[in-house]
Amino acid sequence: MPQPSDAAGDARRNRKMRQGVVVSNKMTKSIVVRVSRTVRHPIYQKVIQRSKKYMAHCEDPSVKEGDVVRIMECRPLSRNKRWRMVEVVQRAEEQVQLKESALNPV
Repeated sequence: MPQPSDAAGDARRNRKMRQGVVVSNKMTKSIVVRVSRTVRHPIYQKVIQRSKKYMAHCEDPSVKEGDVVRIMECRPLSRNKRWRMVEVVQRAEEQVQLKESALNPV
């Protein structure tokens, strides 16, 4: 017979995960994350990019705009927040350095 804690663990494993770029961190303990996805246009068959913004709970004050973060679905925390930040995948400074190195080959 499954334990109640096992059922909670299964539910946590089945939660939706998204990865996106931090657009705003001006709120206390909240960030706005833009998640992009590619879809094929139904008539013209061209691949286009669609994006959606999610408000996520974030305890870490070091998260800045431009950081790539992973968010996970959770219970409603406020009127708009149904996601929480799990981890920072890539910092914004690293992205700037990578772009500069690509523009200025040695």
